[in-house]
Amino acid sequence: MTAVPGLRHTEHTRVVHAPPGPLYDVVADVTLWPAIFGPTVHALRIEGDRDSERIRLWATVNGRVNDWVSRRTLDADGRTVGFEQEVSTPPVASMGGEWLFRELDGGRTEVVLRHHFTVVEDEPSAVAWVHEALDRNSAAELAALARIVETGHPPRETVFSFTDTLALSGSPEAAYEFVARADLWPERLPHVAGVTLTETAPGVQDLRMETATADGSTHTTHSVRVCRPPEWIAYKQLVTPDLLLGHSGLWTFGEGPDGPFATASHTVALNPEAVSRVLGAGRGIADARRQVRELLGANSRTTLSHAAGQEAPAR
Repeated sequence: MTAVPGLRHTEHTRVVHAPPGPLYDVVADVTLWPAIFGPTVHALRIEGDRDSERIRLWATVNGRVNDWVSRRTLDADGRTVGFEQEVSTPPVASMGGEWLFRELDGGRTEVVLRHHFTVVEDEPSAVAWVHEALDRNSAAELAALARIVETGHPPRETVFSFTDTLALSGSPEAAYEFVARADLWPERLPHVAGVTLTETAPGVQDLRMETATADGSTHTTHSVRVCRPPEWIAYKQLVTPDLLLGHSGLWTFGEGPDGPFATASHTVALNPEAVSRVLGAGRGIADARRQVRELLGANSRTTLSHAAGQEAPAR
């Protein structure tokens, strides 16, 4: 094999107290990543089957949201997931790697996350920048993977998604504009007490919001949002309540057979250790699923109902 000039390799490992199957399943399903892995803001499966796929990821890299398209190979029998970026974001010139799951005794698994990469013009400062990003993100992802699988509950019990859809009397573009202009929500939505909205890069928003609850108290949420007008807005909640280990969402807007519509989708990862503390003794995962579904769904349904009748924005 011909050596690639400037090609560098990294390897990060963690021993997890769980069998390899559930670990592989979480890594193989990229749609779960925003609710599980801290760096991942949004994940889109473009195409694929059980053996290979193309995905697009938006993730924080050294404090900045980057995105890229990767091809992945999925080997359920060998329990490996390979990946290679199609087009990388400078200073990265190329990036790829693999996940491996090595079964150990005592019901444990060694999870190995490998990367190989090159940088533009082999610039030393860029090499250091990539190493810093990989060290930070790989450690965070391995820790999050262990946290989800070591709860003692199957990941499909604690990590789940749900969607609400609402017909629009106005246009999808107007509904998109309503959700994108979160800085106006305190004037428009009864459950929003205050908002600070900052565009940190084109199409990337930092959203801090004070939300009022039924008992009159408020709580603060902090999210990063990726906006792709006029079709969708994805977000990742950076600080979650005790009951959740992770929460991501997606607003979509479009035209269907029955007319214009908008959807609000959520993917959440429950924190089993907090269930009885938050909901009371004797309450379990099923109770937590119902509670989260109702509370998050109610807020997003309220937002959709106010966006539903918006007229098209002036051009």
